[in-house]
Amino acid sequence: MPPVNAPYRPEGLLARPLYARVDAGAVAHNLARLRAALPAGAPRLWATVKADAYGHGLARVLPALRDADGLAVLHLDEARACRRLGWRGPVLVYGGLYSQADTLLLDTPDLHLVITHAAQLQWLAQSPAAERPAVWLRFAGDIHHTGFSADDYRPAFELAAGLAARGLIGEVGHLNHYARADEADGVAAADTLFRQVINGLPGPVSTSNSAAVLRHGVLAAGTQWVRPGLALYGASPFADRSAADLGLLPAMSLHSQVVGIQRVKAGAGVGYSGAFQAVAPMDVGIVTCGYADGYPRHAPTGTPVVVAGARTRLLGRVSMDMMAVDLGPVPRAAIGSPVTLWGADGLPVEEVASSAGTIAAELLTGLSARVPVAQAGAGPVR
Repeated sequence: MPPVNAPYRPEGLLARPLYARVDAGAVAHNLARLRAALPAGAPRLWATVKADAYGHGLARVLPALRDADGLAVLHLDEARACRRLGWRGPVLVYGGLYSQADTLLLDTPDLHLVITHAAQLQWLAQSPAAERPAVWLRFAGDIHHTGFSADDYRPAFELAAGLAARGLIGEVGHLNHYARADEADGVAAADTLFRQVINGLPGPVSTSNSAAVLRHGVLAAGTQWVRPGLALYGASPFADRSAADLGLLPAMSLHSQVVGIQRVKAGAGVGYSGAFQAVAPMDVGIVTCGYADGYPRHAPTGTPVVVAGARTRLLGRVSMDMMAVDLGPVPRAAIGSPVTLWGADGLPVEEVASSAGTIAAELLTGLSARVPVAQAGAGPVR
């Protein structure tokens, strides 16, 4: 760690002292940890890399996912990006097909499409593409976002099975996603219904996001594929268990510096609308990071921040380019003192997210394109 008052700038970084650091080694560690959580005879694992690998950058983390059995993305353009970066294994596309025109993008082998309504099967039946992807019928389950209801599921399976028999699509599988997997009692009833719906139907089964794997791993005994996402990047999916408790390592940290110090009198306001009022004279640090960088504007006073290795708090409203922090707990702070906003120095991203009334995934995927990103052990790559 640099001296308290010494600015740290990764080699080649632009002058503004704000950057994120991504550690692909942490992703590899977390992948191994998730595998260890699975039961004997473990299912295969789709590593979810949608939203540019949860904001970490697919190109940065893909080498760390070489031991995954497949990758899972949102749409076909993301699947093509995986291929361009050298991934040759299976790719699951959560969004399937958004229109019949998407069948023109089925130009790579070993694609797996999630199917949520019957029209998608008809589009595949009429596809001019030589590639015939495997399909996974999604059960609407207890989340009711997309997918087939219990009444519609078997007719959809019969239609898909008929297309598979004619060579118009590949294997037909069954996919479910649980609405409450982060809760201790959030999966049993939903899984029971799903198993009843698919009872007697051939084909592989895919369930379980990060929360389901880590809290309900026993379900994987009847599952051929699981689909973790958030935990791969070192954030806990639970309100009552930290990433460290789960043996996960953070893959992204966000860093800045103190760029100004204000001596504020008692009764003075800090930030827009004077949202924080000083009750006594105090030193306030100005940190270069704001909502245009992806830090949540709605983060309240008290949101934790680490300055020069000491934990302190955010003050007042986050502005577009900067924020104010309490320097009372950091008497050695000076202009240039390093600041950790999440992901290092004992400050998990999920703790910051919780304080701001959101979730870790929103912070990780919301990092602005104007924030330079440094690879652990290397200079910035963006």
